[in-house]
Amino acid sequence: MPVKILMPALSPTMTEGTLAKWLVKEGDTVESGDVLAEIETDKATMEVEAVDEGKIGKILVSEGTEGVAVNAVIALLLEEDEDESALEGADTSGPDVGGDAEETAPKEEKTESKDVAPAASSAPASGKDGERIKASPLARRIASQEGLELSGVDGSGPRGRIVKRDIEAALSSKSAAKAESKADAPAAKAEAPAPKAPAASGWNPDLTGLPEYEEIPNTTMRKVIARRLTESKQQVPHFYLTIDCEIDNLLSVRKQLNEKAGEGVKISVNDMIIRASSIALKRVPAANAVWTDAAILQCKQQDISVAVAIDGGLITPVIRNAGGKGLAEISTEMKALAAKARDGKLQPQEFQGGTFSVSNLGMFGIKDFAAIINPPQGCILAVGAGEQRPVVKDGALAIATVMSCTLSVDHRVVDGAVGAEFMAEFKKLIEDPLSMLL
Repeated sequence: MPVKILMPALSPTMTEGTLAKWLVKEGDTVESGDVLAEIETDKATMEVEAVDEGKIGKILVSEGTEGVAVNAVIALLLEEDEDESALEGADTSGPDVGGDAEETAPKEEKTESKDVAPAASSAPASGKDGERIKASPLARRIASQEGLELSGVDGSGPRGRIVKRDIEAALSSKSAAKAESKADAPAAKAEAPAPKAPAASGWNPDLTGLPEYEEIPNTTMRKVIARRLTESKQQVPHFYLTIDCEIDNLLSVRKQLNEKAGEGVKISVNDMIIRASSIALKRVPAANAVWTDAAILQCKQQDISVAVAIDGGLITPVIRNAGGKGLAEISTEMKALAAKARDGKLQPQEFQGGTFSVSNLGMFGIKDFAAIINPPQGCILAVGAGEQRPVVKDGALAIATVMSCTLSVDHRVVDGAVGAEFMAEFKKLIEDPLSMLL
């Protein structure tokens, strides 16, 4: 029996992905560990390796296919004693390609979703000839919530099964028709009706006043970023603490260190911020905590997540045990992780977890900003640009290079006094950088 090659779950939040590229073709012989394909997940583009050895018998999902559900069968592998005849009638059941993450195999179609709205009929939906309509549980639930009759929807899934994308297409058409009807109706007032926006798939056709635009489809990563950040702002009680740090001493020490550093090592201001953050967390361990409904988890190791901008989104590679590493090691590791992030080659263990986050927009000239917390972490530090500002020293006006930093804090995890204590320790380290070298 051919071995099923499944769409893997490459991150905890992944429910579907894009099969970006096949690195093998039908008929190729592969061994365990060989790279088969590149998968675009909600975090990055990652390689999928073969678990078994054999010959690629049949590729079921073509390159560029989006919305491939986790555990969907993407290819069949022939074992050593099998030939192409074994592919006939081979079981390829699994979630629909391009369908819903909640889709079940065809043999489970008779099971109704428990989440169907109570107003829906308890009897299965039927077509014009009394034949039961085939639809996934998720498609039924969305249709019920939107008051859409399944009998008027054409299914694009296996054997005509109605899946999520069919419901969304039907709802879009219904909204467009409604908008046309409104536009053709006599105006209730003397004002001229507002001009219609150009139609675009995935957009609300009732939007008006838009100029000509280019539609950029949302990637899996962008959808996950939108969902997680919305959840964070809605569910996490943020409060903010801002402090100004004079960094003239830090810039001087950095210059001296780089002059004496070995080949290939160039310490950045961001590296020193990561180091200072990790030491401050050691001194104020209550700030190095994450939230769960059962308990606050106060972490004993400082794993610093660092925001890195990549094409189409943002990812936070993690410097593990940053509190136990020197500046040169942090610098080398950060450069390697940032390069892998921009190439989409980070492995799950390189971006999952983290106990505290740092987001630095100083290189873009941003003076100060407040970042959104990355749950379940309790804090994220937003770092602005260092700029010369007037300051008062010993009663006299002077000029100093000042950097504004804002700590966004989850009040469920970290209280105001703890956050303030962390920021005070961070400021001491930044303004006296030699102390972070001890």
